[in-house]
Amino acid sequence: METEYSTFGRHVAVDTWGVDFELLNNADWLQAQMVEAAEVCGATVLSVQSKQFEPQGATVLVMLSESHLSIHTYPERGFAALDCYTCGETVDPQLAIDFMVSVLKPETFYAKKLVRGMGELKVETPEIKQAELVK
Repeated sequence: METEYSTFGRHVAVDTWGVDFELLNNADWLQAQMVEAAEVCGATVLSVQSKQFEPQGATVLVMLSESHLSIHTYPERGFAALDCYTCGETVDPQLAIDFMVSVLKPETFYAKKLVRGMGELKVETPEIKQAELVK
């Protein structure tokens, strides 16, 4: 007997500007933060790939049971592009994005949320809640 899964999903994308060069140029640190962000939103991490570019820049891809979390950085511009797409109702991608914005501490950011898998794509502007991280 086949299980029917909901096609409903949310895809949050955020462009962050004015982020510290050293944070954006450290693939290992970014990977650790991204895995924590996935855990914060309740997602199941299946695998992680990261690449440190020369002379600068990094990409981290976190494959989730519920979809994916990614970051692409341009340290020389203080810029990072973040994406989190999750399927189903139980995992909220917004929590992962909020966590990443909190650790990156950008001067400015722009975010959009796509509601997917329900027919026509619906675009919303999410409220980013920068948590005060207790470390």
